[in-house]
Amino acid sequence: MKVGLFIPCYINQLYPQVGIATLELLERLKVEVVYPSGQTCCGQPMANSGYENESEGACKNFVENFKNFDYIVTPSGSCAYHVKKHYDIIEQTPSVKNVRNNIYELCDFIVNILKIKNVGATFPFKVGVHKSCHGLRGLRLGSCSEIVGDSYSYIENLLQEVKGSQIMPLSRADECCGFGGTFAVTEEAVSVKMGKDKIKDHLDNGVEVITATDTSCLMHLEGLINRNNQPLKVMHIAEILNSQIAETI
Repeated sequence: MKVGLFIPCYINQLYPQVGIATLELLERLKVEVVYPSGQTCCGQPMANSGYENESEGACKNFVENFKNFDYIVTPSGSCAYHVKKHYDIIEQTPSVKNVRNNIYELCDFIVNILKIKNVGATFPFKVGVHKSCHGLRGLRLGSCSEIVGDSYSYIENLLQEVKGSQIMPLSRADECCGFGGTFAVTEEAVSVKMGKDKIKDHLDNGVEVITATDTSCLMHLEGLINRNNQPLKVMHIAEILNSQIAETI
């Protein structure tokens, strides 16, 4: 298969190590990966802020860059969800439909397309999983507490096979962290309170490292953790799955 790698703008600008870890992990899993150099933002920030029509150029550019790949993989549940569910604002050409049908969040791709659970990682720490809203309730990367049915989580499936890693159960496992894109700007006080509650849940349950499929959520939590000098580390799931040696964080 030929895979196009999409790295969201905030990862490219602020957390390049997540993009590098994603590429290294996919290549280690014997995936042929191409990074289209013409890629830019997927258009999500504009659309979420009420300027959906102004994101059409970004949407069309995204399709142009990724239309010839078998799959598009991204270390961002929210970006994958945006392409899948919100690209109906542009004409539904065969290329657009192909891109929307074949974009996958990283863990979803590894578990359900590659059919791999053990990626050969080592990470001897107590990990708390933050289940980001778009990935959880949009892409269905895990089960939601409000829906009756079997419990599952693609990110936890992968973490369970990581040598030395302990997944710590949380009291409110699928609660929002309060980021919500521009919600963190327009409703700062509410966003901060939600983030603090989420961090407290991890601390109360003995977590050493918070991980998620979205760096945006982790960025929000990391800012609060650093501001309050709390004993927690945040790492994207790609960084953990790409970890090969036991290191002190």
